[in-house]
Amino acid sequence: MVGNYRPNAMSQGYAIELYFDPALENQVLKAWNVLARRQISTQLIEIESRLHITLFSSPLIEPAKLENIVKSFAGKQEPLPLSFSSIGSLPNDKNVLFLAPTATLSLLRFHSQLFDALKKEGIEIGEEYRPDSWIPHCPVAQEVPMIRMGEAFSVLRDLKLPVTGYAMVIGLVEFSPVRELFSFVLSNTVEA
Repeated sequence: MVGNYRPNAMSQGYAIELYFDPALENQVLKAWNVLARRQISTQLIEIESRLHITLFSSPLIEPAKLENIVKSFAGKQEPLPLSFSSIGSLPNDKNVLFLAPTATLSLLRFHSQLFDALKKEGIEIGEEYRPDSWIPHCPVAQEVPMIRMGEAFSVLRDLKLPVTGYAMVIGLVEFSPVRELFSFVLSNTVEA
């Protein structure tokens, strides 16, 4: 666990993220590396992001308030099986390409339980992170030039999906650049 946080006046926001086992992370990093070598997208590398699925994000939050919630939540969870089975793009102006995990009942339940834990503590949750509208995804490229979108999709198609593994860690980051404030292993050591 890392618990060293000081407010950053330049912060654009905070996010609770789910991180992968090393084998899965290495499989997905291949996409980042190919996209960077071809100079299609290096944005995620430049902001020092880590491969992740965002579970919650907010421009303003008290990290200290979230730490106990996330720690307690992580202690009740087991490592979560993931299978990235498709590629996609978000309908916004950031030109984000992502790998999408299969939306299994266990992944959706995990997110819903975190939502409930945050809501119970009075944390405001934006529409895009509510269980009925959340799109689970792992960003692999950001700010892709429109004329290179087709090439970027081709690179991702060459990944030989599905890639499978486990989500092992949950943490809070401040961005941008990305700075981890704390993280906890999914350990199921606390009685539910």
